[in-house]
This record gives sequence, C-alpha cells and structure tokens, in this order.
Amino acid sequence: MRLIQILLPTMLLAACSQPAPPADETAAPSTSPPATAPTAAEDAPQAGLSPDAVEPSAAATPDTTPPVAGTDSAATPAAPAEGGTRDRINDLLGNADKYESVFNDLQRGIAAGDRAAVAGLMRYPVRVSIAGKSQQVKDAAAFQRDYDKIVTPSLSKLIGEQKFDELFVNWQGVMLGQGEVWINGVCPDNDCKNADVKVNNIGE
Repeated sequence: MRLIQILLPTMLLAACSQPAPPADETAAPSTSPPATAPTAAEDAPQAGLSPDAVEPSAAATPDTTPPVAGTDSAATPAAPAEGGTRDRINDLLGNADKYESVFNDLQRGIAAGDRAAVAGLMRYPVRVSIAGKSQQVKDAAAFQRDYDKIVTPSLSKLIGEQKFDELFVNWQGVMLGQGEVWINGVCPDNDCKNADVKVNNIGE
C-alpha cells in the first residue's frame, strides 16, 4: 500500500510532461492570403495625375482649329519690307525715280522687241547668261547680236510680270525675279542723287 502511494505521484508527473501530439498533416491549409505591406509602386500616383486631379470632363483637349491665313499660325509669303520699294531705294541707293525709269523702259523695250532700246539700258561690259553660262558682253552691238540668246521667252515673261512696288532692294541694287536682272547705279557723289542707273546683270 505504501508502495502505491509513492508511485502514483510519479506516474501523474510523467503523464503531464509528455510532448503534444504532432499536428495532423492532412488538415487543409489556410486559404487566407498573407498580409503584405504596400510597395512603392502601389503607393505612387499615376503618371500625369496629382492627388487632387480634376475630373476627366475638365481635362484640356487638343486644339483642332485649323490655322487662319495671315496669322502667325499659318505660313504666309514674305511681304515687301516696310516702306515700299521707292522708300528703300531712296534710303539705300539714291534717286528712286531713276530706277523706276530704267525698270519701265526695260519692260517696254522687251515687250516691243526693241533690241536697240534694251541694249541702251545696259552698263557695259554687262554680265549676261547664255545657255546657263555666265559671260560678259562688251558693248551694245554685241548685245544686240546675241539678244535672242540672252533675252529668252521665259526671261521676257518674267520681266513683264514684275511690279516695281514689289521688287527686292538692298545696297547692291534692285533685283527682278530671283536675280535674273539687277539694276544699280554708279554715283558721282555721296548722295547718289545723280547716279547713272543701268542694268548690270541680265539672263537666266
């Protein structure tokens, strides 16, 4: 009896100290997703948007209005410089009347096919273009001899269509077309009021 009283507490203590049984490996795994911290990409606002972005209806839309001719948004041909041809000639070259007179005489002479009149407007030796080659003609007789080679039908048309008030002017003279004809003056004095104005370049 005494032996039982001694062994009973020992057996009870051993039973309490046994390890817990292993978990059942057949149990279904948890389906709850693990909690994750948001990444930097998820926290960042979308490109082009601010936290207080406006509603889509208030967003700006591209301007589809076509440009209006004559405004900065449309390409327009270059206009003659301010002041007009006569003012520019007076400022840069001297007497505008002399240049206009030569211009008008050149148009009339070419329209009439008057070789002598056109030859008389040249400053010799005058630079001409014949068959695309630049050369000098020494006098009026040589100019008249080669007149048809110099004053071609297309050059005659170009000169006839020019308007004095739309001519290009710089310190070198007055230009017709794209440089097919140049008119300039030789000044005997500083103010060029009595300049000898002639054609010094002609030809395509």
